[in-house]
Amino acid sequence: MIGAALAGRIRSAGPISVADYMDAVAQAYYARGEVFGAAGDFVTAPEISQVFGELIGLWCAVVWRNMGAPASFRLVECGPGRGTLMNDLLRAAARAPGFAAAAEIHLVERSPTLRAKQRDLLKDQSVSWHDELSAVPPGPLILVANEFLDALPIRQFELTAAGWMERYVDLDQAGRFIFVLKPGDPQPAPAAKIGATFEVSPAITGFAYQVAARVARNQGAALLIDYGHKATAVGETLQAVKKHKPCGVLETPGEADLTAHVDFAAVAKAARTEGALVLGPLEQGIWLERLGIKLRGLQLAKDKAPEIARAVESGVRRLVAPDAMGALFKVMAISHPALATPDGFQQDAGR
Repeated sequence: MIGAALAGRIRSAGPISVADYMDAVAQAYYARGEVFGAAGDFVTAPEISQVFGELIGLWCAVVWRNMGAPASFRLVECGPGRGTLMNDLLRAAARAPGFAAAAEIHLVERSPTLRAKQRDLLKDQSVSWHDELSAVPPGPLILVANEFLDALPIRQFELTAAGWMERYVDLDQAGRFIFVLKPGDPQPAPAAKIGATFEVSPAITGFAYQVAARVARNQGAALLIDYGHKATAVGETLQAVKKHKPCGVLETPGEADLTAHVDFAAVAKAARTEGALVLGPLEQGIWLERLGIKLRGLQLAKDKAPEIARAVESGVRRLVAPDAMGALFKVMAISHPALATPDGFQQDAGR
């Protein structure tokens, strides 16, 4: 059990950072496999409607054509879950002549359990798996990461009368996990009042550096979709969800989904330092509507039984409505600066 292992680690070496806690817990959590869907802890967009993955597939096909339709390119998904998005993506993108033959599919996934589920769903495809993006061979790249960044570890800081302090995880006298503070100073930190929390993620910005360097050097584009905020700001967003309900972050390590909101401003800043073009972030609902999600939903619902048509309509609404996923979730593209503006971002290019 990861809880016992972490407790032993703390007793032996002292408190661990929130980032170390998140990383260890995430590996244990996703190793379980059964975390998605109604029977799991949360539902992602590809599981809500097939239209989501289909539109991303068509987006990828257009990007590939804009790249000059290279005879071989790396089609990468980071955090592919059960493989649903990639399956829907490939089905839609296959409409573009030559795309399927050119695509070398690479999935960045550390969980052996989830790899097995992906292998089963994508059994008709030639797929390579990797623990890290760095293991994907160089070359032209189209990358998709949906709800991947939010699970990467963050560091948390709290402003006290003595200045900024970093939050760590320790044990109380009863052996329960608790937060404690140790000296630490996030640089640069925004203006804040005493008691404020500020979160940073070297893991997320490191990923952004890596993706941007690859597309700027080798051609291509990356599509990042996640919940988060457009501007860097103070505030605590670390959360845990179990069986679709919030729970304590330290309560049941390895048994709940542990995530934090993505700071898209930090992602954009990191990507631009590598010479890549950054577009967005846009609200997910706006981006999907620009790609035609409502029309595709009507096509799927046409001539279907009323209960199926209602389910299609409900799924589309959940993805685009501001009071559902449409506003909280953001979409960002990172691309080669010479590449034509990817679909859905044309209206915002040059702003």
